[in-house]
Amino acid sequence: MPYLPPIGAEIPCSMLAINTPLQIRTSLVTVDFRGGIKHRVDVNPNDPINSVRMRTVGFKISAELPGENGDSGTITIEQNDVDVEAKSLLRMTQNFPPKYENIMVLDFTMVIQQPGNGSEPLILTTKDPAKLIGTLTQYPPRGDLYQLQNPVDLVDLENPDTVVATIQKLPVKIGGL
Repeated sequence: MPYLPPIGAEIPCSMLAINTPLQIRTSLVTVDFRGGIKHRVDVNPNDPINSVRMRTVGFKISAELPGENGDSGTITIEQNDVDVEAKSLLRMTQNFPPKYENIMVLDFTMVIQQPGNGSEPLILTTKDPAKLIGTLTQYPPRGDLYQLQNPVDLVDLENPDTVVATIQKLPVKIGGL
């Protein structure tokens, strides 16, 4: 299959998510995330002909968090660790014209530096991995839109049962920017 990326290839992509709704405790903010992601292509033993597994080897996006007094904080999302197992998947759903489904499975840490108050940053982690799904006509993507399968709840490591923040949607354009 010439359509799938070669095993072992590392594929960096830019990421841009404009107007991302984010609930932090009781406040809802809308931010623009920018950054990138890099995957390493692995064999998918379950379906080696039509698909490959993708191991996330780099993922970081950040956004400015506007404050009331014109000062700003930052929100940074970064992968927890390099994937031990390749959880993400790129699957060919149609040969001609080529169509793909790309599912990115991401565990990450979110660091929120609130504007103005000089307090300790808020460090949260995903309760369950985020799943970003894109339907593509080529790979790597060229500015294609990916959407979250479900909202992503973020918890404090010290109180893993309490949801502190939720990414409600992450309409992210990946690649080609």
